[in-house]
Amino acid sequence: MDARLVAGPSALGTGDEGRGRLRGLGALALGCAAALFLIDAFTPLEGAVAVLYVVVVLMAARAFERNSVILVAIGCLMLTAVAYLLSHDPLDRDSALLRAFVSLAAIGVSTLLVLRNQATATILAEQAELLELTHDPIFVRAPSGIATFWNRAAEDLYGWRRDEVRGRRVHALLRTVFPDGEAAIRAELMRTGRWEGELVQSVRSGAKVVVESRWSLQRDARGEPVAILETNTDITERRRAHAALVQSERRYRTIFDSARVSILQQDWRAVRAALDALPAETRATLGTYLDGHPEMVRTLRRSVTIVEANAEMRRLIGAGEEAAPPRTLDAYLPDDEPTFAASLAALARGDAFFEGETAIRTLSGARVPILFGITFPSEPGGFECVLVFAVDITERKQAQEALLAVQAELAHAARVTTLGELTASIAHEVNQPLAAIVTNAEAALRWLRRDVPDLMEAASALRRVVASGTRAGEIVSRIRTFLAKAPPPRDWIDLREMIDESAQLLERELARSGVRLMRELASDLPAILCDRVQVQQVLINLMINAVQAMAMVDDRPRRLILRVAADVAADATAVRVTVADNGAGIPDEVVEQVFRPFFTTKPDGMGMGLAICRSTIEAHGGRLWVSGHEGPGAAFHFTIPTTPGRRS
Repeated sequence: MDARLVAGPSALGTGDEGRGRLRGLGALALGCAAALFLIDAFTPLEGAVAVLYVVVVLMAARAFERNSVILVAIGCLMLTAVAYLLSHDPLDRDSALLRAFVSLAAIGVSTLLVLRNQATATILAEQAELLELTHDPIFVRAPSGIATFWNRAAEDLYGWRRDEVRGRRVHALLRTVFPDGEAAIRAELMRTGRWEGELVQSVRSGAKVVVESRWSLQRDARGEPVAILETNTDITERRRAHAALVQSERRYRTIFDSARVSILQQDWRAVRAALDALPAETRATLGTYLDGHPEMVRTLRRSVTIVEANAEMRRLIGAGEEAAPPRTLDAYLPDDEPTFAASLAALARGDAFFEGETAIRTLSGARVPILFGITFPSEPGGFECVLVFAVDITERKQAQEALLAVQAELAHAARVTTLGELTASIAHEVNQPLAAIVTNAEAALRWLRRDVPDLMEAASALRRVVASGTRAGEIVSRIRTFLAKAPPPRDWIDLREMIDESAQLLERELARSGVRLMRELASDLPAILCDRVQVQQVLINLMINAVQAMAMVDDRPRRLILRVAADVAADATAVRVTVADNGAGIPDEVVEQVFRPFFTTKPDGMGMGLAICRSTIEAHGGRLWVSGHEGPGAAFHFTIPTTPGRRS
């Protein structure tokens, strides 16, 4: 039933409209009382007119609270008495007096009944108000299905107001879908007085909701059903969350069962409890503590139980379909396994993940190397499900061992190659001064074998022998310094003096090849900081290469140009040396290859000279390159910085 029908004055509402109705009804009651008094007191109408005051009391009960109703009833009693006294003799004992007593009794009895009904209605209204406070939709319907009560939560969920629902069949309005049919539910309700289950209903917008419904049957004194109370709880989101959980669990099971990665589900609750029982200072240095307490590591390892192992894990340890995998972690790990203690330290630190590399025991006793990862739950209550992922790295280990073997072979081959390159470099560097020594020694012998020995020329040739021998010794000394990883000595060198000395060393070679040396030296050449022997060797190598490039040129004079000037591209912070010839030149297709080790265009060349020259110049902070120039031939250029530590 609707609280608005039984709650007295509050049933009409508490707003402006409700208060207006109360005032109107109260005024009407008072007007009726006055009219009845006038009729009863001043008209010759005989009869129990005063009985009609009962109507005034009933109207007052609808308009006023308890105390006001009592005042109205007292007023009606007094008006009845006054009207009787005004129209009759008090001493007369006729029927008028009897009618007066009947009227007074009727007013009194009706007042008592109204007050009792009002009290009952107040209680019902309070109970109905409690139903308005609940978050669950609640409605009351007659056995025929007609709604008699519809609370605020029902309005919020279904979208229909109570005045729109009252008088309509609820389940037809909500288009309820019954799991076993409405007849079966009604039969159980009539038999037991209660029913609980899930229903699918439609809200005003047309959306479907799933509710957990509870029905209670109310019977009258004769046992006849009079009302059905329905309480519904919206479980749409719960069902959706449950469906998502079921789907997630299905995905997890699919991944767990079919993954090509070994997965173990472990229970670490005992480990977590044991670590929590340790003092805080011990947990902070757990790694050190476990090193001194190996028995604790063994105990904790035995306390880790295996909840489940997937198919790949069973295959890894050699467990068939019938064989049950071990149920403790201790059965998987060798006695000397070191990573479990490290995982305990990671857990004590609060790490969410730990990974490592170890070996596990198979059922046959063999060891299998694995790479594993452990995911620790963030919630303290989640340690009954700790997942461990493992990957068999046997093939990777074998590949690593094979790679190490190949690397060792490559290192040996590299050492042999380096030794060969070093030998070729030494031979190339020392070959020039040795050739000069032989040439000058032969010249000295020829001067001495003359009929009249030319001692001056012989002495000059021998001095050149000594100079070439000294240069060969300096070259060997530089190579020894390089092998010892000692920095080569560097001094400030005058380029003019170095060029003059180099030209003197190659004087015989130039004369024998018919090459004319032309010098174009700037007048303001600065000194350069370099290893004199190395830079001079670069210059001599380039000059000899130029001489050899012009050996086959017979149709024009052979000219070797030495040009030295400030390097404008480096903002005059470097000196640029150019060695140009007018020989056959270098083909375009091999220009980028001439600086590679062992590449040569000479039939008897070693291919090391230019490679050594470039590495020497770059070690001094400069650069070496080749380009064409006006006329035939080729030009080699190198730069040397004039500022220490500056690259050109």
